[in-house]
Amino acid sequence: MNGLIGKKIGMTSIFDEAGNNIACTVVEAGPCVVTQIKTEDTDGYSSVQLAYGEAKAKNTSKALQGHFKKAGTTPKKYVTEFRDFAEELGLNEDFKLGDIFSADMFEEGDVISVIGTSKGKGFQGVVKRHGFRGVNDATHGQHNRQRAPGSIGAASYPAKVFKGMRMAGRTGGTRVKTKNLRVLRVIPDKNLILIKGAIPGHKGGFIILEK
Repeated sequence: MNGLIGKKIGMTSIFDEAGNNIACTVVEAGPCVVTQIKTEDTDGYSSVQLAYGEAKAKNTSKALQGHFKKAGTTPKKYVTEFRDFAEELGLNEDFKLGDIFSADMFEEGDVISVIGTSKGKGFQGVVKRHGFRGVNDATHGQHNRQRAPGSIGAASYPAKVFKGMRMAGRTGGTRVKTKNLRVLRVIPDKNLILIKGAIPGHKGGFIILEK
């Protein structure tokens, strides 16, 4: 697959040709610089490592500083590897370290996947975490407390709570992949793309776009 590293800017809406108002997410896609090229001969598989986002040298290890210097670029914040990147793009032997890829890799109508870290919600109860309905539409036998989970186990046998029981706990802050999102618009001069619907993460969050 191929793709880019980017940043979630926020949400907006645009009108289509029929006059419908469509909610979409604005994403800064690139510019991403090639910092490593892996091949079947040297590494056992084919992939390209892309880097995105400026980082301070003092916050970058000496090993990574050397890694970026070899590619002829400044230290970067985020590094991601894409398998079979060059083959899918049809690139030839001129493909090399230091090459830059931007939003113009995408076209309107492309169907992509977006990987990001979902917003952390902290410790939440079963209503918010799992969608339990509470009183009136009571779940798990609950009848007199609005947001309580109700019964969670059996009697003296098996005398335990099984793993995976839906209960209160920490919510969000995990890696999420949203598939089949459509690119509505590409603005190459500003490295922006508009994606229909919502994507994981907060504003300014680092995301991976897979094509």
